[in-house]
Amino acid sequence: MATDRKPEFFKGAQLNVGIIGCGYVGLPLALRFAEAGHRVTGFDSDPEKVAKLNAGKTYIEHIPQTKIQQFVHSRHFSATTDFSRLKGMDAILICVPTPLDERREPDLSYVEATVRSIQPHLQKGQLVVLESTTYPGTTEELVLPILEKSGMRCPIAKGPEAEKLPVDFFLAFSPEREDPGNKQFGLAQIPKVVGGINPASGQAAQALYSQVVARVVPVSTARAAEMAKLLENIFRCVNIALVNELKLLSLRMGIDIWEVIDAAATKPFGFMPFYPGPGLGGHCIPVDPYYLSWKAREYDFSTRFIELAGEVNTAMPYHVVDAIAAALNQREKSLKGAKVLLLGMAYKKDVDDLRESPTLKIMQLLHERGAKLDYNDPYFPKLHKMRHYDYSHMKSVALDPKTIASYDCVVIATDHSSYDYAAIVDAAKLVVDTRNATRRLVRHREKIALC
Repeated sequence: MATDRKPEFFKGAQLNVGIIGCGYVGLPLALRFAEAGHRVTGFDSDPEKVAKLNAGKTYIEHIPQTKIQQFVHSRHFSATTDFSRLKGMDAILICVPTPLDERREPDLSYVEATVRSIQPHLQKGQLVVLESTTYPGTTEELVLPILEKSGMRCPIAKGPEAEKLPVDFFLAFSPEREDPGNKQFGLAQIPKVVGGINPASGQAAQALYSQVVARVVPVSTARAAEMAKLLENIFRCVNIALVNELKLLSLRMGIDIWEVIDAAATKPFGFMPFYPGPGLGGHCIPVDPYYLSWKAREYDFSTRFIELAGEVNTAMPYHVVDAIAAALNQREKSLKGAKVLLLGMAYKKDVDDLRESPTLKIMQLLHERGAKLDYNDPYFPKLHKMRHYDYSHMKSVALDPKTIASYDCVVIATDHSSYDYAAIVDAAKLVVDTRNATRRLVRHREKIALC
């Protein structure tokens, strides 16, 4: 492997690209690089995932099996648990989880373990890019010192003079912008922000990603790129919290918040619609703002908007459970002992993604208050043990009129397109709708409680 590489090297054809973490972020990225003609190796600690990928099988609903098979057969993609093979990579992209711990503080254990697995195999001239969302400073303060234990150097610098500094390996941050199930914007169409810890690293990352996305957006530092990703998600978090709070007020005032949002959205400037729901889900919005608020404390700075938005959004599953109890009470039925069917486990419609789904918290709260629970989700025939929840004993129940009618309450937690909402309302005794999925139904409005 060459030791005097320039950033322009990464514009070359058929690079060896290693992607660590073959999940919702890493796997689409791996397939995109394979599609562009590069040789891609997916690294993952889960041997079951690796075996499936090498057999050309998918485990993510929106990634077609035929696409994996195509690149496995052409030898543009393979997967492995053998991290010693990192030695042969030109670029190494880190796509591992960055969750919160029990105290809602950043848990960088996956990132740290990954970087420690790279360090013994790091070669001169390699490019390492962190894609996992994190607080500003992670690439410089956590990733760089571990990699430099190899004896190689990648100096932190910016400006014209920095371009003259010798660089043994390249290091950058480029936040993922994957949106599972989004048919309008795929990875290739979404602009890619990149920031290196020095100019050469930024140029190398820009050269690499320019081969697989329509537009690369360079910023001056890795810290700026890290902050840009947090801004994107905090913007959404704060606005969702605002509309969730307005929903609660509108319910008390007897106003349809969905009608209000639709009316406000007709303004052609200065307004962007956000919609209320049963709580936040997904890998970004419920988690990422806390990364910045945690880091801000190091600078004696209180991020009040972020913390308030977090409080509002965290409270939404509790509101849903109270609304279920109130709706049952109006029908002279106690929540304790009530049979409740939850529709939709995924954090958003039409995806097989459970990460941080508010339905999981709703289930926990209903169970604690004595409800008898079942669920239906076409994307989850059965549930598995998760980081904070264990519903591995539960399986999706059939959704037919007789089954629906046997429950005291049906809760629409995720508004999958495959659900026949008219048939559900016809058969159900009571429907609690957290997503306004029933808004166009005329019949049996008396059965529906919006919350």
